[in-house]
Amino acid sequence: MYKITQILLVLHLASRAKQSSLIRLQLFNWVLKDAERQKKLLAASQENQISFPAWGVDPTLNKALAFAKADGLIDPVAQGFKLSMLGQKFCARVIKEGLFEEDRAFLETIGISVTQKMVDAIVNRWG
Repeated sequence: MYKITQILLVLHLASRAKQSSLIRLQLFNWVLKDAERQKKLLAASQENQISFPAWGVDPTLNKALAFAKADGLIDPVAQGFKLSMLGQKFCARVIKEGLFEEDRAFLETIGISVTQKMVDAIVNRWG
């Protein structure tokens, strides 16, 4: 439930139209594990360019997304995943209850400044 809540908050607070690609969600999942990574991503968002050469891909995120989808908290879309109305209500409750305060504060600070275009620019260099 922890990982599901984190990724729902990413969709709710830091994703344009409350949707994101899987690789962008993997980036946020990786960044939320370490305060230094959060500082680097915040700096990258201000520079409009991600400086990480790569980031970790966590298989538990894929499982969390599968459970979130099964519970109706997210919907698959062409480019990845979108927060459903039920997911939005869940996030509103999490915020109202004061849960995940550190993650929420970081995600509200970074907002939607880390775009899919920025993520795609890095991913295209991997090929």
